[in-house]
Amino acid sequence: MPAPTRLDHRAEIPEHLRGAIFALGNFDGVHAGHQAVVREAVEWARRENRPAIVATFDPHPVRHLAPHVPPFRLTTLDQREELFLAAGADAMLVFHFDDELAATSARDFVEQLLCKRLGAAGVVTGEDFTFGKAREGDRQALSAIGGQAGIETRAVGPVMDGGLAISSSRIRDALKAGECEEAARLLTRPFAVRGEVQHGDKRGREIGFPTANMEMGSYLRPRYGIYAVTARVLGEAGELKGAANMGVRPHFDPPIELLEPHFFDFSGYLYGREVEVEFRHFLRGEAKFESLDALMEQIGKDCDKARELLA
Repeated sequence: MPAPTRLDHRAEIPEHLRGAIFALGNFDGVHAGHQAVVREAVEWARRENRPAIVATFDPHPVRHLAPHVPPFRLTTLDQREELFLAAGADAMLVFHFDDELAATSARDFVEQLLCKRLGAAGVVTGEDFTFGKAREGDRQALSAIGGQAGIETRAVGPVMDGGLAISSSRIRDALKAGECEEAARLLTRPFAVRGEVQHGDKRGREIGFPTANMEMGSYLRPRYGIYAVTARVLGEAGELKGAANMGVRPHFDPPIELLEPHFFDFSGYLYGREVEVEFRHFLRGEAKFESLDALMEQIGKDCDKARELLA
């Protein structure tokens, strides 16, 4: 039986993973700045022949404390786990952010959770990391309390780009502006939405452009419009290319928010399959057309443009 790679902070940690070096943060985007924190933890762990674990929070503390805010996630737990393991971590630990965790003091977070329950030997964070009830703890508090508990701590400074720190908020702003290339540069990979393909109203198929309908769930909504995309079907080799509508399809009633990729030269069965769609280039905003023929003509032009950009 393979060793587990996803751990729960509420459960006992496997004995072989005690004494680990932890990278600790939200790590929503797993962007270049987050990667620097993870890399420091992995390299530290390797030098001391210890396990390396990346700890993330789910739901995001903002989602728990302010459930009314619009969706803003850049990755799912599954995506984060794959990225952490690819970066050399031995496991991902999930801090389930609930009322109990939100009420945990900074001291108890370090002494009871990191030290006693998880057996951390070392912790790496970003310089701006905060923790504990009402965010009372910062990296100085982590160092002080951790030192008393026998945990060594390190903080990694921000990764700068154009005079500004790379951050998840910068990436969200780029995506909301339709700037896929800028988001991909900061992430070091394209923004990707993963979801199960659902049955829709078959409108795309009727007009000659069948689509794979996907709900956006907790993901940030990029700028509504048409995109050149690449994709993969989980569990299968090979890359798909296509054009996708992200939005509410203003030409059709009722408006339903969906991500609807149309894949070129593809005739396989995708319903119920999990697909990951990468946003490569923004082509145009959503629009309502005078006729179905005008819409079909524009979709044809969009597909030609997407093929050209993805060639």
